[in-house]
Amino acid sequence: MLKDQSDILEATLILGPISLQADNVPVEIDLDGYSGATILIAVGIGGITFDPTNKIEFVMTHTDTSGADYAAVAAADVHGVTPGVTGIVKSLVAAHAAATITEFGYIGRKRYIKILADFSGTHGSATPICIMVVKGYPNEVAIPD
Repeated sequence: MLKDQSDILEATLILGPISLQADNVPVEIDLDGYSGATILIAVGIGGITFDPTNKIEFVMTHTDTSGADYAAVAAADVHGVTPGVTGIVKSLVAAHAAATITEFGYIGRKRYIKILADFSGTHGSATPICIMVVKGYPNEVAIPD
């Protein structure tokens, strides 16, 4: 039985770990050569008490063309979360007193993805954030015996 997944998974750190008070500049992730991806959004204790005005929303977009024409993901593109119309896959709109990890799958058919930590309102103190993408199901891989 194969237990080592290192030949079939590739982890990419796309943000942090870092403490932020404002929007990040999203990194473009190329999924070429992989048929799936798992996204991990780790958030530490909130730097402020979040509310519907002072919040962080994580927005996921995707495209087939590098650097252009990014569109919000829809429910059919992800598994494990239900994005809003604008691609919001996670919202911090209430007190966040403990660290959390949100995990969900990208099952869309686009080649490139991005995730923005979109800050709204006033953030007098920073919030620790880390975002990773784990690419899986490589298109051509030989499974060792």
